[in-house]
Amino acid sequence: MTRTENERTIRTAVVGYGLSGSVFHAPLIAADPHYSLDVVATSDAGRQAAASGRYPGASTVPDADAVLALAGDLDLVVLGTPPATHYPLAKAALEAGLDVVVDKPFAVRSGEGQELIGLAERMGRVLTVFQNRRWDGDFLTLRKLLAGEALGNVTRFESSFERWSPEISKAWKAHATAADGGGVLFDLGTHLIDQALQLFGPATVVHAELQARRPDEKVDDDCFLVLRHGSNVISHLTMNMLCAQQGPRFRVLGSAAAFTKHGVDPQEPYIVAGGGPLDADYGVEAPEWAGVLGRDGHLDTLPTERGAYPEFYRILGDKILDGGTGSMLPLPVDPAGPVEVLKLIEKARELATAQKGP
Repeated sequence: MTRTENERTIRTAVVGYGLSGSVFHAPLIAADPHYSLDVVATSDAGRQAAASGRYPGASTVPDADAVLALAGDLDLVVLGTPPATHYPLAKAALEAGLDVVVDKPFAVRSGEGQELIGLAERMGRVLTVFQNRRWDGDFLTLRKLLAGEALGNVTRFESSFERWSPEISKAWKAHATAADGGGVLFDLGTHLIDQALQLFGPATVVHAELQARRPDEKVDDDCFLVLRHGSNVISHLTMNMLCAQQGPRFRVLGSAAAFTKHGVDPQEPYIVAGGGPLDADYGVEAPEWAGVLGRDGHLDTLPTERGAYPEFYRILGDKILDGGTGSMLPLPVDPAGPVEVLKLIEKARELATAQKGP
């Protein structure tokens, strides 16, 4: 669909103005002319001031209830709140007649996610999940590489998010249990599992190690999963918040060659540093972080594709403005995929508990 300038904008509220709301959702929404950022909800006075200063056209309200009271003047609610709130807030927003974006994890139980999908269908509302790392530059590079034949038949996929974060940075994370969506498996693990499924298809968990290393960690901050895909690829997924020396972000082994990539996508730190999605340098990775393709002694540099988080909201905008659930256009993320991620997380917890024994 080709939009024209006189088409309506999508009146949007962002609930939560921590990292998710302030770095991902609000900047991307404000940068897309087919949305209007009308409301930001946060109970923190400092965050309210920051939101008002950056987005003077948006109203600030203290909580989600205040947003729902404005439902008649809104089209879309974006939930950038802690995981335990995702299900009840998404349910309330759908019942209020609003389209909904839920940050990852979709919910803390797969059954809740499935229930939300059914509710959205009955209400005729658009529901999607912000799995933004499908638009990381390194992931887009790998996806493009796999579309060719340079690697041959892929046998093993190694994917890691490793960080040095000895202190738990957010108050809610310090107190969250697994039932609240706490721990790195629900956080970074949600991205790693989603990416693996996107690249290599459905999978089962065949091994899981979940450990809490930091003194105040209630759930897990050091995890390793092994997935076996129906495509016969084996995925090794590593998440670690207490890693003083980080390994490759990706290592992909194939019958003809391998691909290795270090470093993390630059979009998040670029926004944190004060940049914006419309800047010429947004999403552009420094050349020295390019991955390498081939065999030892015969390696070629493979430049990283430009990161593209704005694509999520562009695709969503096309869907909503083309008639929402009545449109044949795709969602940026079909929520059925994140439900499968939650099922694998649940299985991983079962396996890790069984492997530890009584």
